[in-house]
Amino acid sequence: MKGPNGEDLPGAVLFCCNHNAVRSPMAEAMMKHLYGRQVFVDSVGLRAGEVDPFVAEVLGEQGLDLSRHRPKSWEELDESMFDLVISLTPEAHHRAMEMTRDNALEVEYWPTPDPTLVTGSRSQRLDAYRATRDGLAARIKARFAGRPAPEA
Repeated sequence: MKGPNGEDLPGAVLFCCNHNAVRSPMAEAMMKHLYGRQVFVDSVGLRAGEVDPFVAEVLGEQGLDLSRHRPKSWEELDESMFDLVISLTPEAHHRAMEMTRDNALEVEYWPTPDPTLVTGSRSQRLDAYRATRDGLAARIKARFAGRPAPEA
């Protein structure tokens, strides 16, 4: 599959984290926005949580809508349909590596800070979510433009 600038793209990408409520939905929304016509994109968590309202807010600042996202767990997923799994937490990476025992697929680990751990004012907390969003956006753009993803 080729992207808009001739770059090689996988056919299907899965982003995974712990609860499918913050980091992986952010990555899914941005990847769909950039490459959704060329690549099937989904996200999953080790356990299904609830979408964090700060995620919807910081994605909305970029014109991205998360209102249709429903967090899901690995058990709800057909793992065999993905070419690339990008794990965003150590726990999710461990689970993704277990998938490779039965499926031939590529797994990448992008350690991504958890903005829910930041305390302080609403503004400080939103800044942490923006930093996570912007870091993921940079990695997605770099990785799928045919260059390796930058280190976190």
